[in-house]
Amino acid sequence: MYPEIALASASPRRRELLQQIAVPFSLVQVDVDESLKSDESPGAYVTRLARAKAQAGADKLHFAVPVLGADTIVVVGQHILGKPVDEADFNRMMQLLSGRCHQVLTAVALIGRHSSDICCVTTEVCFRKLSDADIAAYWQSGEPRDKAGGYGIQGQGGRFVSHISGSYSAVVGLPLCETDLLLRNWQEQA
Repeated sequence: MYPEIALASASPRRRELLQQIAVPFSLVQVDVDESLKSDESPGAYVTRLARAKAQAGADKLHFAVPVLGADTIVVVGQHILGKPVDEADFNRMMQLLSGRCHQVLTAVALIGRHSSDICCVTTEVCFRKLSDADIAAYWQSGEPRDKAGGYGIQGQGGRFVSHISGSYSAVVGLPLCETDLLLRNWQEQA
């Protein structure tokens, strides 16, 4: 049903999500500078990174197959929360997220020899109020260390989520509905 693609991502969650909807893919390793540019909005930032990852993969593979790139960020106000650098950074993130709502933005880009397409999905996620014990125990679990915003909704971090409005799979790392539409559109154009 889907074309063979390459995934320009090291995320095991993105691999699992593509497998969930039966997309045939191989992996391509890319190295992209993820520095935030001055005055860059969160939406522009995550979209630029997804496009850069897909483009780097397409260049590396000489456009042999379409390349899917994606990036996910957590935003509180206009503050982008990346992966925690240490426990203190994680604690700061959890205090920001505790008892309030935030946005998770996931951008997906599909780039091939003759065309490209990109979309960005925003999902609102609300956390219950977290205690210091909640935060400490979650850090000790090891799960938050490689997650944007310091939590994984699909894992133990899901217990903090009181409400979600939007795409659950986008919060995990890849919006399945939009990815399906990108791939279908690609096939129609091919």
